[in-house]
Amino acid sequence: MEYSDKYLHLGENIDPDAYVICKYKVKTDLTMKKAAAAIATEQSTGTWTGLTTLHEDLFSRLSGRVIDIRRDTVTVAFPVDDFSLRVGGVPQILSVIAGNLFGLDILKGVRLEDVAFPRSILDAFKGPKFGIEGIRSILKRPEKPLVGAIVKPKIGLSPKETAEYIYEAGMGGLTNGKDDETLVNQRFCPLEDRVVAIAEALDRVKSESNHIMIHAINVSTRGDKILEVADRAQRLGATELMVDVLTCGFAAVQTLAEDPSIKVPIHVHRTMHAAITRNKDHGIAMRPLAKLIRMCGGDALHVGTFGVGKMMGNPREDLETQKVCVEREVGYLPMLSVCSGGVHPSLVTKLIEIAGNDIQIQAGGGVAGHPNGVRAGAAAMAQAVDATFQGIPLSLYARDHKELDIALRRWGSE
Repeated sequence: MEYSDKYLHLGENIDPDAYVICKYKVKTDLTMKKAAAAIATEQSTGTWTGLTTLHEDLFSRLSGRVIDIRRDTVTVAFPVDDFSLRVGGVPQILSVIAGNLFGLDILKGVRLEDVAFPRSILDAFKGPKFGIEGIRSILKRPEKPLVGAIVKPKIGLSPKETAEYIYEAGMGGLTNGKDDETLVNQRFCPLEDRVVAIAEALDRVKSESNHIMIHAINVSTRGDKILEVADRAQRLGATELMVDVLTCGFAAVQTLAEDPSIKVPIHVHRTMHAAITRNKDHGIAMRPLAKLIRMCGGDALHVGTFGVGKMMGNPREDLETQKVCVEREVGYLPMLSVCSGGVHPSLVTKLIEIAGNDIQIQAGGGVAGHPNGVRAGAAAMAQAVDATFQGIPLSLYARDHKELDIALRRWGSE
């Protein structure tokens, strides 16, 4: 394969407003210069051989430029003109920064670790409508971490049973509920029936306890139907919508976030992400994906549990993802970080110590698995958050809160 050194511009100072700048971790038997040139070639103006159609002006305007190589990491800058935002959006962005390079035979592994977008591209996206402060405002919960339930089992409950679960969780003090990623509109739990039943359950919670809870209805579906499904769910009383971003596509989130008819937050689930992010030598890190999700308008995003809980995760990478959700430089509203996956009350203090108060701690089995049922499980989670927020050890707080005490006995103390 022919890769020209003309793509190498090591040490060159470039205008960050004129390029999309990507960092790739690379494994190769070749020199890093050749590997880096191969990425810039494949993802911009070149191919495996010389071209009679590639004239100098075109090359200088549109070719990727390798501007840095440090150990196993190469930095490639792609000119803004390589991107088609009016029509292409995130799908076309990804085709450039994360396209055919993964199949190059000279690379044993390549992973997109990070991407920085210029203002011209950032301005083409609107970001979250609600974000952290908007969701807090809806819940009238200005400071404490949010604490939620995931309906368990993932599938199988009827609309009535699902609504009862959410009612019990709300009466136990939780602020957020959500469908699981595999539940949308199955025969045993039709979406419209579920939305109506849950809306009624949330109204009961508020009327009986003056407590506010919202629930994310999973509207993940085919691209030409998602707005119709989401709008119908909202009209029937959905207080939040959920999208499985990687299976639906980034454009699904953007479609909902930018449509004026959608007036509730969008909770983004990252199911399938580990197929892309888990291999540390090949694929895409969660950090660039989170940037794209925030650009598209996600209000809340699953970020992992910082090495706490059942899901394999890298605490450093989870913290980097959380940082992407809130960094101010991009000009968007901060996106809420959601921590879920094997979470139970004993882990709450550790999660808050690591990630701070601007998170949503979400438990499934940690609520439904409580020996005294869903309401007690919800109360135990809420009590763990209250104790941590007040700086009180869980074991001490549990002396006067039986639900937490039982949970600590079941799953261990902090």
